[in-house]
Amino acid sequence: AKSSRFDPTRPTARFDDVAGQENAKREISELIDFLREPDRFRAVGAEVPRGILLLGPPGVGKTLLARALAGEAGVPFFSTSASEFVEMFVGVGAARVRSMFEQAKAQAPAIVFIDELDSVGRARGAGVGGGNDEREQTLNQILAELDGFEGHEAVVVLAATNRPDVLDPALLRPGRFDRHVEMTLPSLEDRVAILKVHTRKMPLAEDIDLRRVAAGVPGFSGADLKNLTNEAAIMAARGERTVIAEADFDEARDKIVMGAARAMAIRPEERRRLAVHESGHAAVAFSLPEADPIYKVTIIPRGRSLGATHFLPMDERYTLSKAYLEAQLVVALAGRAAERIILGDVSSGADDDIQRATRLARAMVARWGMSDDIGPIDLRLSDEHPFLGRDFALPRAFADATAASVDAAVQALLTASEEKARAIIARRKHGVAALARRLEAAETLDLADVRACLEETEVEQVNGPLA
Repeated sequence: AKSSRFDPTRPTARFDDVAGQENAKREISELIDFLREPDRFRAVGAEVPRGILLLGPPGVGKTLLARALAGEAGVPFFSTSASEFVEMFVGVGAARVRSMFEQAKAQAPAIVFIDELDSVGRARGAGVGGGNDEREQTLNQILAELDGFEGHEAVVVLAATNRPDVLDPALLRPGRFDRHVEMTLPSLEDRVAILKVHTRKMPLAEDIDLRRVAAGVPGFSGADLKNLTNEAAIMAARGERTVIAEADFDEARDKIVMGAARAMAIRPEERRRLAVHESGHAAVAFSLPEADPIYKVTIIPRGRSLGATHFLPMDERYTLSKAYLEAQLVVALAGRAAERIILGDVSSGADDDIQRATRLARAMVARWGMSDDIGPIDLRLSDEHPFLGRDFALPRAFADATAASVDAAVQALLTASEEKARAIIARRKHGVAALARRLEAAETLDLADVRACLEETEVEQVNGPLA
């Protein structure tokens, strides 16, 4: 079988290497007690869990947690990827499954880890073009093996996937993968802990603040944070410095989020328009108390972007209020509004802003019930994919007139947002123009620069709700 057995004498990851994910570690660590002292649980009639499924987006540490379990448990640990079972010839994958489980049973107590379970575990008999006989036979063999353990065989099957929605229901029923461990993107405190793990052996500057670094990368997974620390180290080495400074982390963050800086010959009038556009975003975000605080605004081209306004959320948000989302819409359309008021016309530079604002406005209306005219009803179009084991075409569950009402509500929300952005920029026109001139000269400004520039003029803070 194409599986690798863990060698307990070889150093590997431990639970201390998995920062954050405390709930997942607690669930997984129970396995160690099950495997080391099975008699204690059998004495009260408890059975060893058949299978544990690690769920979560890519990069959150599912495979790392399995490796840490191998290091902590001290029992035979068999690791494989589900894709290694799938071969051209029907029956080969099923034979490999049988072989791996026979080895595990012979050395029980043991752990079997199957990574990327969705490679063979997708729902059977669905999708386009028929099923794959080899994949389905492999899945059937896994199901049979999960059912085939005797009471004395302490073999636990651990599997990981980032697509639990496409798994076959037979895998998820009690008696098979009956314990589901959810792994989520790290919170601010978890990101700080993960950065400390990844920078343990790195020479950091004494004044570096890892909490500030972590706050600047909301939504980063553990894998993203590891990449961030590596890029920061590369920046320091490229600059021939012996320690890694916070500026290296800032540059690494910009490179990961937006791409590497590009040298472009931008015409003066285009550069002026770009500065006005980004100044509009910054000025409106500064004026709205519901918006996230500004981190910095730049017109240095990176990746596919010619410029950007970055924000630094102070708190972790798990739900989004209507006021916050409305502020997001106003800020998104503020660049286009600034171009119209200060330069007299608009350009194609607002393409991404309009796309993001439209997507957000449609979600507010059709998913979250934030339109009084439409009400609390789910009217989103199906986002299922036919090749992921789902129906090819789901019928639309609402009438054409309802779809037209959704379109009208989305349009009204976007129009009101742009009008509010234009009103703010009209009142702060001199400040926005001064900010654009300063940005054009300096290329990058932080929050202090934006505040100093805008507060030099007599302006009015705008707090009212959308019209």
